[in-house]
Amino acid sequence: MAKDGTQRGGARVGAGRKPKALTEKISEGLSASVLQFPEELLGVDMPPVKDYLKAKQKNGRNLLAEEIYTETYTWLKARGCDKAVYSQLIEQYAMSVSRWIQCEEAISEFGFLAKHPTTGNAIASPYVSMSQAYMKQVNQIWYQIFQVVKENCSGDFSHTPMDDTMERLLTARQNR
Repeated sequence: MAKDGTQRGGARVGAGRKPKALTEKISEGLSASVLQFPEELLGVDMPPVKDYLKAKQKNGRNLLAEEIYTETYTWLKARGCDKAVYSQLIEQYAMSVSRWIQCEEAISEFGFLAKHPTTGNAIASPYVSMSQAYMKQVNQIWYQIFQVVKENCSGDFSHTPMDDTMERLLTARQNR
């Protein structure tokens, strides 16, 4: 309890030892537990993409969330972890990445400075702070997804969709 009587403080979320990857456990000869799914599960190639991930944007451009969702889900399915990660988490990741790309495009279009609405003085562009917030959110969500893959995938889990984020941003700028 803090001096002011509130229940603040304590251990930080995510602090402490990180679990070893399944491949590390196997190579060291340690026992490893893996999620087991019943054989009777009938799966589809990919669940349908929600409409809000395909929505047309105010500026007339397409939202890239559908493409990012598809790529991420395909990557998870290839590693056998598509059922271990909640689809809402993949949707949040796809939407956050697409919003981050939108902010970066706005920074490229409008610059790092903006005009204050009342005084008219130069201020920092709000897109810069929004971009930083979305990038932080993207990283947090990706670490959650990747942790599930790391703990449950016995094969190679390199070349992630996160690796192609900057490439997607640069491609989106060229298509304007």
